[in-house]
Amino acid sequence: MAAAVKFVEALQVAYPDLTEWFVQMGELHQRKLWHELTLKLEQFLDSRVAKDGELLKELYHNFIVDFETRINPLKLAHFAVIVSNQYKEREVAVHFLEQVVEKLRATKERRIEEPILYVKMQIASLKLQGGDEKACKQLIEEGKSTLDSMTDLDPTVHAAVHWVATQHNKLREDYAAFYRSALMYLAYTSVEKSTEEFKLELAINVLEGTRFEWLYHLLLAFNTGDLSKYDELCNVYAADLNAQPELVQNVKRLREKITILCLMELIFSRPSEDRTIPLATIAEKTKLPLDGVEYLLMKTLSVHLIEGVIDQVEGTVRVSWVQPRVLGIPQIKALRDRLDAWLAKVHSTLIAVESEMPDLLTV
Repeated sequence: MAAAVKFVEALQVAYPDLTEWFVQMGELHQRKLWHELTLKLEQFLDSRVAKDGELLKELYHNFIVDFETRINPLKLAHFAVIVSNQYKEREVAVHFLEQVVEKLRATKERRIEEPILYVKMQIASLKLQGGDEKACKQLIEEGKSTLDSMTDLDPTVHAAVHWVATQHNKLREDYAAFYRSALMYLAYTSVEKSTEEFKLELAINVLEGTRFEWLYHLLLAFNTGDLSKYDELCNVYAADLNAQPELVQNVKRLREKITILCLMELIFSRPSEDRTIPLATIAEKTKLPLDGVEYLLMKTLSVHLIEGVIDQVEGTVRVSWVQPRVLGIPQIKALRDRLDAWLAKVHSTLIAVESEMPDLLTV
């Protein structure tokens, strides 16, 4: 009997609550059903029934290695990354993963760079956790280059690259890059399978009902350019806001940005044929003096957020174009209502034209 099978038989005794899992693994190994065995291992690891990190390490080194060359290399990479998370010492985990990379490379299989890249991104993450930002950055750059050079890569590989980039950008406090890489990560992964702790860390619409719910409401007010609500929330949640150094340091910039969003929301809410707006109306909405409104308009015009002409004599601005932006549900509903109104107007015009058709034909 193979040593690997004997090992899982011993696990049946050591972990009686997991006996059924190990019985099936042993049977599949004896029948050399490597694909089915891979799926069973995947289910075992994804189900999180094995909460003992030592068990997972032993399972890999005493069972999986016995047939690692017979299974899908990317699946092997997935298993290796899960096991690497069980090591308390980062250096040991990195060494383990580097050995896995060498084993993968030695197989010389087609598209072997795909699983290698997946493992390398885990190494990059561990390097970042250990303070080696330079090594992490180099691995990320190499990873992105590999992504660009290959096609039809598994979504998990894309996700791995973008996730490490997200963490790297967060450490560097490059929040614009963090936002982009986080969105790219979410494009290649399923949030539903993530833990609540992970969702909260990434702050993806799971703020309600948590200690950060104030941020959720603040973001809603920010997205709609609701200055009155924003000011109200800033007063109510002053203690929470003041506990966030980045928000305190950028309070002036935040005010400028929400004021611009307030202006854009005002423009967007009007039909395209009614976008000659009095400066006084903008002043009331944005809580700015008239000279502040002119500065706001010049700034938004200069960065091409809007296009139009300021008429200082009439005290108005004629907006011909506003930059498209991500819309919330209320904004989408408002857009739908405007489209419905436009369709009704078109239909009314059509009926009027049709009613005049007999007279036109007789002329």
